[in-house]
Amino acid sequence: MVLALIPPPAAPGFLAAHGWGGAEILPLAGDASFRRYFRVVGAEGTAVLMDAPPEHEDVRPFLRIADALAERGFAAPRILARDLVAGLLLIEDLGDDRMAEIVAAAPEREEPVYAAAIDLLLALHAAPAPDDLAPYDRAVYQREAALFPEWYAPAVGLTVDAVGYRAAWDAVLDRLPDPDPAVLVLRDYHAENIMLCGPGGESLALLDFQDALAGHPAYDLVSLLQDARRDVAPALEAAMLARYRAVQPLDDAAYAILGAQRNAKILGIFTRLWKRDGKPKYLSLQPRVWTYLMRDLDHPALAPVAAWFDANVPEVARADHWRSGAAL
Repeated sequence: MVLALIPPPAAPGFLAAHGWGGAEILPLAGDASFRRYFRVVGAEGTAVLMDAPPEHEDVRPFLRIADALAERGFAAPRILARDLVAGLLLIEDLGDDRMAEIVAAAPEREEPVYAAAIDLLLALHAAPAPDDLAPYDRAVYQREAALFPEWYAPAVGLTVDAVGYRAAWDAVLDRLPDPDPAVLVLRDYHAENIMLCGPGGESLALLDFQDALAGHPAYDLVSLLQDARRDVAPALEAAMLARYRAVQPLDDAAYAILGAQRNAKILGIFTRLWKRDGKPKYLSLQPRVWTYLMRDLDHPALAPVAAWFDANVPEVARADHWRSGAAL
């Protein structure tokens, strides 16, 4: 169900209790979860109100990762006030300069901004993940990849071999080296979750990191360079991977495996957002995700999963299904 951007009833009292009484509460954004965001404008300036309904969302992981990022010297919104029972956080307002809109409006800035995002990842990957962070391991990879047969396949009228799908992924994941050490994986590191801050937008700040786990450094590279929400040209992807490799080693097979796993997962998630949550806007992104997935499946390490797709998902049920409008 789509939640309207109407402030929750508890918001005025929460704000008043923390020195923001009488502040104006303006709709800002919703996202692919049940979280909603509002800009608060008052005598103290501006802040952002996060509404995370406790029956659907837990704000504690956001708080934990925000602290971990701050301890490591990375910019994330400061927490100004919290009410865990009501699921309300008042956080620092980082402005409106999201990476996605900045590079769309000024294409000449695309390469340097992406280079800065790669450098941030290199800095993040230079230190091990926090000790208390859950692992991004095979069980999680399989659970996420399973969203494809669970949600995508029935939505396009397919009956697929789910047991064979899992077996294919097991064969592929056998080829994925364990990260040594595991790093802090933000899991949604892309252009809509990166803010440009400072007078000239010379520094980057992070959003939407509450799902972070300890895992392989290639995953956030895939999130950034195979962005479901905007086209990243293969030449730019290659240049940024070369920039990363100039400092840290990166296994080609690991990048392709985690790319395929993430893109298969996203196809399932976007379908679930439509079918379960009433958010059809994500369907327009499916062709782009298919483009990335097909490129990843070309890597020899993905041969078992590629063979499964060839046997179970005909071309008409892939990107063209969404381009044709057949879904709606």
